[in-house]
Amino acid sequence: MVSSPEVRQGTLPPGFLVEREVEPVGRWFLHQWERLNSNRTKSNVSMCESSESEEEKDPEVEFEDDLDYLRSLDPKETKEQDHYRVLGLSKLRMAATDEQIKKAHRFKVLKHHPDKRKAAGEDIKEGDDYFSCITKALEVLGSFQTRRAFDSVDPTFDDDVPKALEKGEKQENFFKVFGPKIAANSRWSIPTPVPQLGEADSTREQVDGFYSFWFEFNSWREYSYLDEEDKEKAGDKWERREIDKINKANRKEKKAEETKRIRKLVDNAYNSDPRIARFRKEELEEKAAKKKAKADQAKARRDEEERVRKEAEAEQERIKEAEEAEKLKKAGAAKAEKEAQKKALKAERKKLRTLAKENNMFATTPAESTDNLLEMEKMCEVYDTAQLAALVARLTKDPALARRVFLSEIAALNGRMDDQRALEAESTEKTEGGPSSSKAGVEWATEELQLLVKAVKMFPAGTNQRWDVVTEYVNQHNDDVAVRAVKETIAKAKELQNSSFAMNNLMEEVNKAAYENSQKSQKKEVLERCAEESKGTERTDTPADQQGLNPTAWTPDEQKLLEQALKTFDSKTAERWERISEAVPGRSKKDCMKRYKELAEVVKAKKAAALAASKKK
Repeated sequence: MVSSPEVRQGTLPPGFLVEREVEPVGRWFLHQWERLNSNRTKSNVSMCESSESEEEKDPEVEFEDDLDYLRSLDPKETKEQDHYRVLGLSKLRMAATDEQIKKAHRFKVLKHHPDKRKAAGEDIKEGDDYFSCITKALEVLGSFQTRRAFDSVDPTFDDDVPKALEKGEKQENFFKVFGPKIAANSRWSIPTPVPQLGEADSTREQVDGFYSFWFEFNSWREYSYLDEEDKEKAGDKWERREIDKINKANRKEKKAEETKRIRKLVDNAYNSDPRIARFRKEELEEKAAKKKAKADQAKARRDEEERVRKEAEAEQERIKEAEEAEKLKKAGAAKAEKEAQKKALKAERKKLRTLAKENNMFATTPAESTDNLLEMEKMCEVYDTAQLAALVARLTKDPALARRVFLSEIAALNGRMDDQRALEAESTEKTEGGPSSSKAGVEWATEELQLLVKAVKMFPAGTNQRWDVVTEYVNQHNDDVAVRAVKETIAKAKELQNSSFAMNNLMEEVNKAAYENSQKSQKKEVLERCAEESKGTERTDTPADQQGLNPTAWTPDEQKLLEQALKTFDSKTAERWERISEAVPGRSKKDCMKRYKELAEVVKAKKAAALAASKKK
């Protein structure tokens, strides 16, 4: 009791008291809380009395309290628990109403809340208490969707199907065995009311209606509760889709098994039903037409099932064909994109070559023009589409500075390649640690230098394990004069690149050797033609070839015509080489065949060198 403001202000006579509600704070609040939550307080007694009065209002509801079961639960495995048993509704289960579930949860909370038990002196495990299982039970059973999912996989439901009764068994056994099973499985039916098995004296219409209903049983039972993975825990939408796809497949499989189970139950009941036997006997006795009608009905049912099955198979086939078509479409799109990238790269190379040709290779002397041509071709081999496009843009931005830009690009490219060679040389030193053979260290002969120059051109920068492949190529074609190590090959190539004078002399020797080989080849061809003419054999060469007028070296245009002709006239074409020679002006059939063999040998040599290098690695 506290004095009112009027008393303090003097408006009421002294000693006049007014009752007011006061809320405790601070330590007084803690004392009040401890008093209210103590088993010895009046408030607790009144709370228990109020709960008991609520139970008295609803005497038909009895909630079990299996404490041992609650303590045996694992809060981390709530999916495995029996939610009805947790709330004390084991007897009612699916028959429990929403109000009964709420009352059961309230009853469990009042009795098993951690604060309640802690105040009673019980040891509570933080984060691992079974009270969360009670909360999970309400969460599952309190929602229509989740409760239906749990009811579908009710652990207390018996999914066993009775076997068909043998002939001669008592009629009463049929109703004792199949009656409860039919009644138990009625809970899954979507249409209601669900016809039951009936009695022995049921009419024909009742029995037929029962089996017609159950042969086409429409179940709401589903198996989302048994999903192995929760898609909400996925990292991204693709993983969620994959998890959802797997879950749907598992549900579909379990649903199919459930359909088979119900059908087997109905089939066994039908085959064991004594009333069916009686009806059949009556049909035989009364009318043969009824038998035919029944057979037609059964056939129609089977035809319908067959039709449904075939339609399902046709639908699956259609889906499969659609998926195959989609795969082909994606493959075609990928191929088109790849071809477009190739065309774009080819176009940028053409732009660079055309621009360089129009500007005389950005050179002031013929020698510099040749060097710049080689550097430009190196750029075409090394650079990708974006790099080539950027270089062309810089060259065309200011024609007056084009030469300076081109020369700076050459210097930058060579610098990067030198760095790459140095790194490769260092890695070779670490892996090999010295000469690979007793023949290493032998002075490089002219033939070996020619092979080195040829290999460097055949395997440009960017080739996988380039210097291993180049070294293997030199070792394969140097007639076993020496076995060159990768380090030795890199050093020699760098020496030749730095010494322009030595490179020019080497190129002269290479050109001289090529000229001598061409002369020998021409002389050999002339001798062969003379021998053929003396023998009177039929010539297949053109008059120009017989006179020795065709040059030995193939121009780039002739090479392109030959490649196109080889693609156009495949090996199945009649008189293939005659048609190929006609497509390449100035070249005979023999020239084309010889050139084809040379190209094949070069390709074969590249593959052999690359294979040998990969084996060494």
